[in-house]
Amino acid sequence: MRLLVLIWGCLVLPGYEALEGPKEISRFEGDTVSLRCTYREELRDHRKYWCRKGGLLFPRCSGTIYAGKEGQETTEGRVSIHDNRQELSLIVTLWNLTLQDAGKYWCGVEKRGPDESLLISLFVFPGSSRPPKQLDSTSAEDASPALSSGSSKPRVSIPMVRILAPVLVLLSLLSAAGLIAFSSHLLLWRKEGEQRWVAGRWEAHWTRDLAETCSSPSSPGKTLWVSACLSEMWASGAMASLLKEPQGNQH
Repeated sequence: MRLLVLIWGCLVLPGYEALEGPKEISRFEGDTVSLRCTYREELRDHRKYWCRKGGLLFPRCSGTIYAGKEGQETTEGRVSIHDNRQELSLIVTLWNLTLQDAGKYWCGVEKRGPDESLLISLFVFPGSSRPPKQLDSTSAEDASPALSSGSSKPRVSIPMVRILAPVLVLLSLLSAAGLIAFSSHLLLWRKEGEQRWVAGRWEAHWTRDLAETCSSPSSPGKTLWVSACLSEMWASGAMASLLKEPQGNQH
């Protein structure tokens, strides 16, 4: 049993240590992705490639793209591959990703025996699920008035304000004029009521005193006419007292 484990370690573990890079990459539809697979010094002059994992029971490469010799870039369709031997890295770029590009890929290096490889999973999400882009600090400051106005309650445009301003001023003036007219009418009505009340009291008081005077015992058995009674009251000074008395009653 231990022998089998040692044999498996000799066959598998070197492949995991020979290449390093991202294990998973997530992008949205239409994006461009660039990844780097680094390899060991002893693999500098070996042939590198990029391929898609195929097969179920027996994994195999499909659509293999080989890097050019002496650092030349190779492009096929929407994929380019470049072997940077100075940095010991294989650079792979995929443009304009589609949903069909999602899957598992290999960065590989040919050598005697099993190739050295790194398995990478690529996830591609629909472009409609892309979150809104975040503005940088400068753009956010410049766009802050527009963003604040968009997030707050809708505001009336400037032309609409210019149209409504005269109407609002006119309505305010009409309201003030109506209030003043109502107050004046109320004061006038109150003043007229007071005058009618005073006149009514004066008339009632004058009529009562006139009746008492004209039927006073000073002229028993006589039926005086109003003119004669008034003349008698004027001569005796009673009329003057009647005319003055209502003014005192007001107080």
